[in-house]
Amino acid sequence: MALKSDRIELLTDVSFFMNTAAERGGVVSAVGSGGVGSSMDDSDAVVEYATSVSGAKPLGVLLSDVVDLDLTRQHLNFHQDEVQVGGKVTVLRQGQVTTDMLVSGITPGAGDVAYVGADGLIGTSSTNAAKVGQFLSGLDADGFAKVSVQIA
Repeated sequence: MALKSDRIELLTDVSFFMNTAAERGGVVSAVGSGGVGSSMDDSDAVVEYATSVSGAKPLGVLLSDVVDLDLTRQHLNFHQDEVQVGGKVTVLRQGQVTTDMLVSGITPGAGDVAYVGADGLIGTSSTNAAKVGQFLSGLDADGFAKVSVQIA
């Protein structure tokens, strides 16, 4: 579990595809140019958890689990917001989440600026990283922190 259920969704986007399996709660970044035009079904509008913060173009927090299942044998779990690899995902651009997808070893505090980290994790270091919002709390006993997401 990477997201707790207490979240506020002010602005979400459903125009992006994700081609790799991933757990929700991290910051996804555009792959390449991020698609062209305003088409909702542009196959070039792909997001991923960027492996490096250098050059990452964060678009928001992933709200769907992306799974690679044999759909002839089992169904997606819609109650868990599962999406098949290659499908459209929901990306939170503005709002608030409580996530454990945080860079290991950080000790954020309320008011600290949140930056995208490697592999889509959220951190406190601004070195070569883009700002994605602000921490609204420190870490709880389970390693979760509340983050205000503000990606314009």
